[in-house]
Amino acid sequence: MYADVIVDLASDALDHVFTYSVPEGLEIEVGQQVEVPFGPRRVDGFVVGLSDETALDPARVKPISRVRFPEDALPEEMISLADWMREKYNCNLVEALRLMLPSEMRGGRVREKRRRMAKLLLPDAPVRGERQREIVDALKSGDLETASLNPSALSALVKKGVVEIYEQEQRRAPAQLRGAPLPDPELTRRQARAVRELTGALESGGGRFLLHGVTGSGKTEVYIRLVRRALELKKTAIVLVPEIALTPQMVRWFHQRFGADAAVLHSGLSAGERFDEWRRIRSGAARVVVGARSAAFAPVKNLGAIVVDEEHEGSYQSDRRPRYDAREVAQRRAEAAGAVLVLGSATPSVASYMRAMPGVRPENRLTLIELPERVTGRPLPGIEVVDMRREFERGNRSILSARLSEELRLCIDAGRQAMLFINRRGHSSFVSCRKCGYVARCDQCDVSLTYHQSDTALKCHYCGRESPVPTACPKCGSRYIKFFGVGTEQVVEEVARQFPDAKCLRMDLDTTRGKDAHRKILDSFREGEADVLVGTQMIAKGLDFPEVTLVGVVAADMSLNLPDYRSVERTFQLITQMAGRAGRAEHAGKVILQTYEPDHYGIKLAASQDFRAFYLRESAYRKSALYPPFTVIARIVFSSPDEDAAKSASERAAVELAAFLEAGGHMPDVVKFRQRDCPVKRLRGEYRYQVFLKLYFKADVHAITARMQRLADAQSGARAELEVNPANSL
Repeated sequence: MYADVIVDLASDALDHVFTYSVPEGLEIEVGQQVEVPFGPRRVDGFVVGLSDETALDPARVKPISRVRFPEDALPEEMISLADWMREKYNCNLVEALRLMLPSEMRGGRVREKRRRMAKLLLPDAPVRGERQREIVDALKSGDLETASLNPSALSALVKKGVVEIYEQEQRRAPAQLRGAPLPDPELTRRQARAVRELTGALESGGGRFLLHGVTGSGKTEVYIRLVRRALELKKTAIVLVPEIALTPQMVRWFHQRFGADAAVLHSGLSAGERFDEWRRIRSGAARVVVGARSAAFAPVKNLGAIVVDEEHEGSYQSDRRPRYDAREVAQRRAEAAGAVLVLGSATPSVASYMRAMPGVRPENRLTLIELPERVTGRPLPGIEVVDMRREFERGNRSILSARLSEELRLCIDAGRQAMLFINRRGHSSFVSCRKCGYVARCDQCDVSLTYHQSDTALKCHYCGRESPVPTACPKCGSRYIKFFGVGTEQVVEEVARQFPDAKCLRMDLDTTRGKDAHRKILDSFREGEADVLVGTQMIAKGLDFPEVTLVGVVAADMSLNLPDYRSVERTFQLITQMAGRAGRAEHAGKVILQTYEPDHYGIKLAASQDFRAFYLRESAYRKSALYPPFTVIARIVFSSPDEDAAKSASERAAVELAAFLEAGGHMPDVVKFRQRDCPVKRLRGEYRYQVFLKLYFKADVHAITARMQRLADAQSGARAELEVNPANSL
């Protein structure tokens, strides 16, 4: 028997199979991790094929050294998925395969946890000594862990043959998997109709759907009923959420409805927890997987349904190679398995909603299902727009408008809860000298440093560099140093100043670095231990707090004018999603939206919560300006500590790409082609230049991007990365 092995070394030169013999008595199957001799060393690899013959000289074929996890092979369909990803995302096969199992399993860096157990063999045997009798009496009720028993007495009992010691695997269960079982709520008429359509597709061989439901319309309950039907049909399901912050809540809901059938996968788990959950899924002990982007690769068998909740979120797109999109991976898995794919959102992306409109080609079409009403029957919360220019004219220098302060007071006095959203962490956006205009900037990145009051430091949010706060201007020596802009810390500070008796929690990247930090903050708020929750976009979607009646959007236009064609769409989504946190239970909700641009169409349409009108306006703009989804953007980013090296590499690639486009007759499909520095020219100590290409959607995108990938791989003197429709164009 011979095995085709992809070695676990990410190199274009090694992106092909190597043949190894299977030693006598060693059981091998496709998808297993194996250790193989490779030159003078041993490396890990993945078995991607088996054969009983080889064209090579058998005497020269080296044998496989060992199997890493004999019972935990990747399903064969995952090997096919990795092969598809190699073509789709211009990556090596092993780079795709690495995504499909916990990273600690590579090289055997994690193992199952085992504990020593004591078992009573002779319950009526005579024993001497009080401690021995205590152990025998305790073991009559069942086996016990040896750590809880007296060592010397236990050893004596083992020698007498009265007690036996054995090892037992101990599962490391994530904290999210808890909660008492819950009964099914009654479905609304719209929910029941959605469930019928989705389960009908599940029973008849699959389908692709866009579930557009307003905030609070009960999309999660629709997912749960679809998943339940999949389990009844002996199938499995995957539910993706965009942020780790949302995972504990979603996992709790699914665990309360499906018990031990529910598993969780995301980067916030410990290595042991991730390993144990992955093995539960692979063995079939868990048939429902909830998790963030990486859960798209969960090793389920017989997939019946895959749900992508909050499908509009950019976090589903990986920002490192392989630059995959979990939504596309989910669709590929659903199509291969004949499963149902559901993309759900209150604010679908322009690209996804367009796929549900008439005239779309069948291979791209999504069937639209709408939930236009909240399950409680209550209206969406009213949104009041506050023009912060008028506040300034009236002499209000606070970051909270008079209306927001007034509503906060009423909310707190009534014993309700409020959420305040500002999409920037830290205390102040930047520090500047009022005399000469100097701005404290990162010496490794082309960005200003953010002041973090809790650490009394200036921090770069790109590279993590920290520096002390200057007491005098480094440029002119002036002591007129002032802090500008607003972040989560300053909002918390202002709430404490105006409402000293109110308890306030903060949720951003700084406060959620610890294990289970997301869950602990959200649980504390849900249990009423705080009156106000201040946070960034991680609190803007999916969360359900019955006592929240007020939402304040502190700076609605903060993301409105970023140099990105999606900036208006993202602003609309954030405002609409954040507004949806208010009034989800029996108490009516209210939203105060603070802005300096109240007449901007993104702000006005978000205030009216009119998604269809926004879609029509935004898609018309995208079409006229030739932005995705009407075009495709691709770029190669060249990075180097040496600016000349990055610039020269980008110039060489631009020349070669232009020659390829001309020779292949691709130029008529090119909308824009340029070589220049990136918007953020320096990042983490490296200078960045790009070769930027915008193509009509009808172009041979695969051929062009494949050529761009080869150009990136061939460059020397600078690191080069290909990005197609990048989630971040800065």
